[in-house]
Amino acid sequence: MNLSNLTPAEGSVQNGNFRRGRGHASGNGKTAGKGHKGQKARSGAPRPGFEGGQMPIYRRLPKRGFTCRNSKEIVGINVSELEVFENDTVVTVELLMDAGIIKNPRDGVKILGGGELTKKLTVKANAFSEGAKEKIEAVQGTIEVI
Repeated sequence: MNLSNLTPAEGSVQNGNFRRGRGHASGNGKTAGKGHKGQKARSGAPRPGFEGGQMPIYRRLPKRGFTCRNSKEIVGINVSELEVFENDTVVTVELLMDAGIIKNPRDGVKILGGGELTKKLTVKANAFSEGAKEKIEAVQGTIEVI
């Protein structure tokens, strides 16, 4: 069996122009496929999601929280991840992406103080933690907020 020879099950495909309620000879006369009596057999049947007057599920479930339009998604990386660069390298967001340390900078990159740094680097990022500043400057590196 291939995708090229798949067909719908026998009788499952019907003509969209099928005329309902046109007598017994049409094969769908009398009740026109709506069964006998009841709310759904009549015109003006309820809208989708109507539960007969019971409080609908979409109104029973709690709706909590919201998404703040002004919040920023900052990507944080530790100073230990900067060890992959050579001495006296200017580390930028683009260089971090090329090295595979970050995939998507989103709204900015923050350098955090986790781990140890032994190389002198010039680091350009959107934000720095206090610990990261101390560790970079302790090895005679420089920081630049972009």
